[in-house]
Amino acid sequence: MGWDAWLTLALVVAVFVGLARALAPPDALLVGAAVVLGVSGVLTPSELFAGLSNEGMLTVAALFVVAAGVRETGALDAIGIRMLGNAAGDGRIIARMAGPVLGLSAFLNNTPVVAMLMSIVSDWCRRHRVSPSRLLIPLSYLAILGGTCTLIGTSTNLVVNGMMIDRAQEVSARAAEVTAPEQLDSLARLSGELRGMSLFELSRVGVPVAIAGMLYLVFVGRRLLPDRKDLLEQLGESRREYLVDMVIEPGCRLAGQRIEEAGLRHLAGLFLIEVEHEGNILAPVGPDYVLQAGDRLTFTGVISTIVDLERIPGLVPVADGAYESQGSWRKDRQLCEVVISATSPLIGKNIRDANFRALYNAAIVAVHRGGVRLAGRIGDIVLREGDTLLLQTGPHFAQAHRNNPDFFLVSAIEESRPLRHERAPLAFLLMAVLVGLMVSGLLSIVMASFLVAGLMVITRCVSVPIARKNVDWSVLLTIAGALAVAFALQKTGAAEAIAGGVVSVTKPFGPYAALLAVFLVTTLFTELVTNNAAAALVFPFAVAVAEHFGVSPRPFAVTVMMAASASFMTPIGYQTNMMVFGPGGYRFGDFVRIGTPLNILVCVLTTLLAPVFWPF
Repeated sequence: MGWDAWLTLALVVAVFVGLARALAPPDALLVGAAVVLGVSGVLTPSELFAGLSNEGMLTVAALFVVAAGVRETGALDAIGIRMLGNAAGDGRIIARMAGPVLGLSAFLNNTPVVAMLMSIVSDWCRRHRVSPSRLLIPLSYLAILGGTCTLIGTSTNLVVNGMMIDRAQEVSARAAEVTAPEQLDSLARLSGELRGMSLFELSRVGVPVAIAGMLYLVFVGRRLLPDRKDLLEQLGESRREYLVDMVIEPGCRLAGQRIEEAGLRHLAGLFLIEVEHEGNILAPVGPDYVLQAGDRLTFTGVISTIVDLERIPGLVPVADGAYESQGSWRKDRQLCEVVISATSPLIGKNIRDANFRALYNAAIVAVHRGGVRLAGRIGDIVLREGDTLLLQTGPHFAQAHRNNPDFFLVSAIEESRPLRHERAPLAFLLMAVLVGLMVSGLLSIVMASFLVAGLMVITRCVSVPIARKNVDWSVLLTIAGALAVAFALQKTGAAEAIAGGVVSVTKPFGPYAALLAVFLVTTLFTELVTNNAAAALVFPFAVAVAEHFGVSPRPFAVTVMMAASASFMTPIGYQTNMMVFGPGGYRFGDFVRIGTPLNILVCVLTTLLAPVFWPF
């Protein structure tokens, strides 16, 4: 190997050490390594920035917008509400989660799927007095397994597929310069074996692996899960309680449901004080009372549950007549908290007569007063200094009134903007269009993804600012940097040299042993660093190993995809594991204990099935 190969390998080692020891974020380390390769002359400028035009990376960027459209319309909420129901027993609950989570993760990036469903699962745990530690690891693992079922299930699959396409084009270009028939046939065959994958091609291995993983979690993994009872106390801790009146409008899904069915009993941090029906007051409210349109419900609860109630279509706060209840008007509204100061003109006025809209272009949703649980009609409450109001405001209210002497404190409530429920069917339709285009082959995967992402914005399933905010640029830079380093490994001959070492060790045992070695190396790198970086860096080695053995590189590419996604043993190897780590109250050893058998199961199935569906 020349100096350029040694420099590339040194940078790869430095990147892995930096990632494993969390010395810097993955995007900074990989982009930094790529820049060093460019400055040193190992990569030309066009090679350095080629990753930015990689089809896999571009598809990942478009799918961030598609996922944002599905989330902003509340389409995932509708699925989540029905996902768990009133199931009892860990195995049954995990089994009920499996279908929706595997299905959603197969077609949406699993990070937003877990982000949405995590709050739904946590809320269910609060209502049913189940520790979140019993369900959040299964949620993450099921999302990871679902991502292996299709090409677009995870960004890792798209990264490897993009590298396959790039490598096939490179081989085709090389074939154009060859005249020897035998060599020409060999290059043509290699180019064909590296062609891009179809949407469901990976399902041949991914679906059996996902089913096996689900069965493991239902029958074995659940017995290894911790039961952190102290989390239940944290979930039920005393927090600031608001009083809010809400009315059920015609068409609300709660109308016709019993209190128990509607999920309004035993909510963490929320208490239904009374119901007013046609002028009659019902208090206390029994679990069998059937809700009807026009009923006025009085709650006292913490802000997170008030926000959840406010997001239910047709359940509208009635403290202030200025509240915008129509979806078309609410899309530009959000929730803010304010504390009334001693000089506020609101002091001494009741909420109904405060004329808040004229003064501040906002509407009062709920009110909190010290450590007192307020009672009665919220509209009749006479405001005092120190009262905290929950407001429905415009997007710039917090900035405009931050220094207003009428308030001691002004703060926006994160993620409180209303969901675009009326566009949920359209979001589902666009997802179906995306899958249809990919299956039919009418458009390439990257073009289909950008078309549907654009339609999500044009049809206002998601606004331009929210779409832009939901593109995870750090993930895209990580992919681009990893692709540049991977190309340098291939260009300098470092990949081929290391692959030769792998071949020399595994040659007595045949290509199956080499396939197993590729899986183990990829899994190790994934657990230590990140899945996209591991896949991009191991892919050149995997293809070189296949070429050394004189076999098809396709099963090796599939193995890299599966191994890079099979990150169950540590919380740092996969983003969804990190997402559930804190809320589930987990320890590092929990992932080792539960994830190691699952990693072994995926390894065995992948190395056995890949050569069956894509023969050597």
